[in-house]
Amino acid sequence: MNNRYDSTMPSDEICGSISADGFAIIENAIDTATLAALKSDLGPYLSDAHEGHDRFFGQRTKRFGSLIEKSQTVQKLLMHPLVLSIADHVLLPYCANYHIHYTGVMQLQPGEKAQVIHRDTGVFPFANPSPPLTVATMWAINDFTAENGGTLMVPGSHLWNDDRVPMKKELNPTTMAAGSVLVYVGNVLHGGGANNSDDARLGVALHYGLGWLRQEENQYLAVPPEQARNLPDGIQELMGYRLGAPSLGFVDHVHPKDHLHGVRDPAKSDISSEELRAKTENLQRFHVTKTEVGRSQLYEPEE
Repeated sequence: MNNRYDSTMPSDEICGSISADGFAIIENAIDTATLAALKSDLGPYLSDAHEGHDRFFGQRTKRFGSLIEKSQTVQKLLMHPLVLSIADHVLLPYCANYHIHYTGVMQLQPGEKAQVIHRDTGVFPFANPSPPLTVATMWAINDFTAENGGTLMVPGSHLWNDDRVPMKKELNPTTMAAGSVLVYVGNVLHGGGANNSDDARLGVALHYGLGWLRQEENQYLAVPPEQARNLPDGIQELMGYRLGAPSLGFVDHVHPKDHLHGVRDPAKSDISSEELRAKTENLQRFHVTKTEVGRSQLYEPEE
């Protein structure tokens, strides 16, 4: 299983591993200066963050989100060219545009237990296997090891149905140096590992989702409009200030990015461009033939 790549590798080779195993690790994705800037941006929020209080989110894990509002360095990570190229390859067959699904920091404290194994896409009522709904990234701000809680991945589980329960021997801890990034599809089984070391494990999670699905983190409340207006166009669009399909996501019949910047006349805004219509017409369509009550998508691995 070859799913470890340098950041100089072309995205199509990396996407081959993601198609087969559900994930890939990209080494040397950001440099030491960017890591230092991230630590500086996030440090004050980590100091104020409380540890978790339940089994899923962790009882010894510090978490917080709204990272676009909190960190300009995170904004740069969101626009990482190689990651966006992978997201294009995985998501654009199924949507005209994709958007940010979630942003968050996860700092596993020493003594944290392994997280429940889950799929990120469990928030949506799709049975598995299904086409990819999200692409997630976990950026290593310090080294990820088997001892400090490196993310546990179940290779190939994005191709399983919901009745198959992972076994402990199928869980593979992510090991990667600071500055690397784990990229995976949201329907691959995974979870934070147990931190049996003496130091905290720090990661930044940035997820992208199909543009017609609701975002897990509400970006319009996470980032006030007065701040959003001053963000780069690419960040605005990833936040959701663009249409998910013709007429999908407008405000009072005005394009959302136009509305953000003060346009109120529908005659001065296009909510159904020819380009967007063409992209939508060429999408691969989901086929749903029946619905039934399915099982939970949270798993305690079997021996």
